[in-house]
Amino acid sequence: MTFNRKTLHRRDFVRYLGAWLGTAWLQGCATPPRPPACPETAAGAAPNAWTAPADAPAPGPRHTQVVLFDAFAVFDPRPVFRLAGELFPGSGPALAEEWRTRQFEYTWLRTASQRYKDFWAVTEDALRFACSKLALDLTDPKRERLMGAYLELRPWPDAPGALAALRDQGLRLAFLSNMTEPMLRSNARASGIERWFDEMLSTDRRATYKPHPQAYALGMEAFGVRREEAVFVAFAGWDAAGAKWFGYPTFWNNRLRMQQERLDVEVDAQGPTLDALLPFVRA
Repeated sequence: MTFNRKTLHRRDFVRYLGAWLGTAWLQGCATPPRPPACPETAAGAAPNAWTAPADAPAPGPRHTQVVLFDAFAVFDPRPVFRLAGELFPGSGPALAEEWRTRQFEYTWLRTASQRYKDFWAVTEDALRFACSKLALDLTDPKRERLMGAYLELRPWPDAPGALAALRDQGLRLAFLSNMTEPMLRSNARASGIERWFDEMLSTDRRATYKPHPQAYALGMEAFGVRREEAVFVAFAGWDAAGAKWFGYPTFWNNRLRMQQERLDVEVDAQGPTLDALLPFVRA
């Protein structure tokens, strides 16, 4: 079989993308592999780049009014993968890695190709693929339990106290997540933290995924604030980079103590728990 230059380029890019995203989730945010050369990339802005409305407020001094959280900065996802190990003894780590890698690949590839499916559907597609690739018998009961685990996530131990402290400071809180709104609400109710959040902002509202600028813009639009007046709290290094590219003051909840991504941008602050977020927001 022969491949032309464009076919090779696309195949290599997808391979690179999967490696990067899988690493970002499962092993923290290690330095991504060098992407293949992109002979088709033209100079100038991307055609789908988000631009501020003409009447958008001009940038001004930072005065935090809103804190926007990626879901996994609040919810601990590890029980999902422990359950995978219980249901498929001996294959848990491999299944977790394949599932999460495909989950991120599918969100980005569907965004790039404008073939949108919401995060719940993408998560199930990724699970089915992972089990098929690993020759695991994904029965309906096992599938339902694994998917259901994404609706009953509990917060990291430090999260409730930090959220309460932020509310005590008079700040408005919101999720800004790739998860669907029903997923966000289900997990918030299961965790007993729903009362602290003013908004459950799902990128599903824009039929896209982070790090697309339209996804991050949801935070400004929902609260009518400037970028400088919101702080974005990321769990993954690539999400922290995306938020900084967009222009949010960004706190990286670097629970795995990994190095920052090499994406020509630096986060404003980072810490292994949300307790470290409090002094940054007050600054």
